[in-house]
Amino acid sequence: MKHKSRKKVVFTVLVFTLTATGLLLSGCRGKSHAVGDQKIGNTGFNVAVFVPGVTEGSPLYEQMVEGVKKAAAEKGAITVKVLEAGFNQGEWEEKLTALAAEKKYDLIVSENGAMPYIALPVAKAFPDQKFLFVDSIIKPHKQMYTLLYNQMEEAYLTGYLGGLITKSSMKGVNRDLKIGIIAGQEFPAMTEMIVPGYRMGAAAVDSGMEVDFRVLGNWYDANKAGELAKSMIDAGVDVILPVCGGANQGVIAAAREAEIYVLYFDSEAYSLAPGVIAGCVVLDQTRAVKELVIKAYDGTLEYGKSAIVGVKEGYVRFADNSGLYRKTVPAEIREKMSMAVKSMESGALSLKIPEYWNN
Repeated sequence: MKHKSRKKVVFTVLVFTLTATGLLLSGCRGKSHAVGDQKIGNTGFNVAVFVPGVTEGSPLYEQMVEGVKKAAAEKGAITVKVLEAGFNQGEWEEKLTALAAEKKYDLIVSENGAMPYIALPVAKAFPDQKFLFVDSIIKPHKQMYTLLYNQMEEAYLTGYLGGLITKSSMKGVNRDLKIGIIAGQEFPAMTEMIVPGYRMGAAAVDSGMEVDFRVLGNWYDANKAGELAKSMIDAGVDVILPVCGGANQGVIAAAREAEIYVLYFDSEAYSLAPGVIAGCVVLDQTRAVKELVIKAYDGTLEYGKSAIVGVKEGYVRFADNSGLYRKTVPAEIREKMSMAVKSMESGALSLKIPEYWNN
């Protein structure tokens, strides 16, 4: 790939915005869709899954639903109802309130950093209702259990790989030490975990590494995301991490056209763009949700508490078993990535998240 001589360049939205990680925004506005009750075995414990968006096409929401259903299948005495609340965040509280008002669910499960806060008035109105929120955290609340993934570690690994690639002799790479990240919007996890972790990973390769951070402004405009990516590429960027939901597709298309590389968050996506997507870090939300719902069923889930899990605990992992990864990334880089992952797994490399939820 030919590059002209150039410099490379690689939130204040609503406080509680859609999290990047798992949203594909489309035209489904203002509607909720009850997928229906799934009865598995003898009923006795009722779980409602509140999807703040739609399930299909959103990997983390798909994993959440799958985890609940796997718990139900294992215990054989759980009824599962899935409610898709649509993408109008202004309606989520009303729809969550209506769900709790049915007073028939032992547990309401949801995902998204905004949801614990949106649920506060609902919990107050229905003091017997219990909630499980994953990919989320809040100050201790007696009706809630929250689980947060260490996305600083997730971002560190992607930033480290990005740094290794941009400093390598891989096809499409130039000599400037810059990598990029495009976010759908600004939100606490992005500003406190993802961007800092990405910068730390890149700096671990070379202290002179520069990271250009851009904000798209939504989670669905693939055309605009593609234009942002092209702007970065024209300035010399050769590795981009998109964290912008459905708009990721625009970044991938721009990268494919320019023959540069994309890193991927939350799910294994090499097959979306073989040879373009060079690395994926995965959150094992299916496993986490299944385990926590089973604890709720068994009466051992400790409401009023939260947990933070990452690479060491096995809920954040680098997807290095794919043949597409091995085909795209040289052995020397793969070996360095393996060493970084092993350091996190052993605890030798540990990244502490700032407690932004207590501010």
